[in-house]
Amino acid sequence: MNDLFFFKKSTHRICYFCSPMSGSMRFNIISLYLIKFAKWFNLVMPVVVIFYQDNGLSMQEIFWLKSIYSMAIVFMEIPSGYLADVWGRKHTLLLGAILGAGGFALYSFSYGFWAFAVAEIVLGLGHSFVSGADSAMLYDTLKSSKKTDQYIKQEGWITSAGNFAEAIAGVTGGLLATISLRMPFYFQFAIAAIAIPAALFLKEPKWHAKEVAQSFSTILQTIRKTFNHRELRAAILVSSFTGTASLTFAWFVQPYFKAADVPLSAFGILWTLLNLSVGVSSFLSYKVEKRLGQRNSLLIIIFGLSLSYLLAAWEISLAGIAILFAFYLFRGIAHPILKDYINRYTQSEVRATILSLRNFVIRINFAIIGPLLGYLTDEFSLGTALLVAGITYLVAALATALPLLSTSSSKETME
Repeated sequence: MNDLFFFKKSTHRICYFCSPMSGSMRFNIISLYLIKFAKWFNLVMPVVVIFYQDNGLSMQEIFWLKSIYSMAIVFMEIPSGYLADVWGRKHTLLLGAILGAGGFALYSFSYGFWAFAVAEIVLGLGHSFVSGADSAMLYDTLKSSKKTDQYIKQEGWITSAGNFAEAIAGVTGGLLATISLRMPFYFQFAIAAIAIPAALFLKEPKWHAKEVAQSFSTILQTIRKTFNHRELRAAILVSSFTGTASLTFAWFVQPYFKAADVPLSAFGILWTLLNLSVGVSSFLSYKVEKRLGQRNSLLIIIFGLSLSYLLAAWEISLAGIAILFAFYLFRGIAHPILKDYINRYTQSEVRATILSLRNFVIRINFAIIGPLLGYLTDEFSLGTALLVAGITYLVAALATALPLLSTSSSKETME
């Protein structure tokens, strides 16, 4: 094992046990599915842009709201990952579940930009406590049973389940929106609350920390050492830029539907089909990497997502909706494979912190580029914004992926 990384072992007293996967560990995976369901069964997403516009917001204001949400995540993302490592993934997942439900409760009775901004801050903080901790919990659950080779498959299946949940929610949310554009938010609160009992029944799988590190400087040390590791740095950055591209594209989908003259009644159905396509490709992502290899899979992800952006900018029409489906297929393949790159080079006791660092970069990228793309959409055109986003992603992803593309397909890890 490479010795260039991470904390002194004396910082925590780590307790390990290795055995075949127990019933509690299997139940962990079930609970993680429920948490993913509660997070991704999103009744509001298919119509949220229309909801904002109905409340008088412009596209730039909508992207500003999402920028505020991202900055709330940025504020707590790395500290929440650190807390997950030293306080426990179960505790941070539970706190994230409570905040997530609370954010939708606030949204249900909010009106106007600033009220929405408060709800977005609560939701952003809740998201930060879940992101990173969920994947770390999954990886270490598998590691405790010596089944880390199944991570891409399990991450893909959980991601797939989340996308299938979002797909079903698309139809349901669209139907609820025909009653009232606020109705999906009422039901979303109940769905988000499912994550609370699911988190309560989790069990820390492989280790637990008896002592909390003495200062916040430990987080900074982790970040510094992370960016001194060539392959891990590349894995975090290319995964982060890909995550930013996926997040940004999702916020262009409803404006694209509107520009292509898609009837509002069809928004939920198309949203459902898009997320079903992500679910299918996530489910099969481990087979894609096994068949094509790491290098070719990474190239296909980068060029597939970039080309989809450029084609969507060129063809905004009902026929062009096929391009959106292509993007979502590549998006589904990308998520499990790129997260596996990060996990492969990361030690268990800082895994949640490192995965949170990835999400930190995604959100800070989006907080910067989101309002700019909203401005380009309002002042120029949707096609211009898509074109700028696609070229930016292509350049950034290729530049940061070079160390991974030049590395052999060896399974060298930091474990």
